[in-house]
Amino acid sequence: MEWRASHILVKNRNLAQEISKLLSKGAKFEQLAKEYSTCPSKSKGGDLGWFGTGQMVKPFEVAVQKMSRNRPSKPVKTQFGYHIIKKTGER
Repeated sequence: MEWRASHILVKNRNLAQEISKLLSKGAKFEQLAKEYSTCPSKSKGGDLGWFGTGQMVKPFEVAVQKMSRNRPSKPVKTQFGYHIIKKTGER
């Protein structure tokens, strides 16, 4: 199984929660990724491309597996910070 996802990575939990609120009010995920994310993927609206089992840190991978497509997650904590994830594909 492979998944495709985008994410917004921030260091601060409060900022991650604020971004989640903006998304729930209709803000564009890709725009928020470009504005706030600390990951180099921000230049692509947070797109991480396709990845398989074991290619992402465990909490991120588990969250993506459980998610519905195109619905942003609540903040997910990893050793890199807080991710807001949007699964965009599964194959």
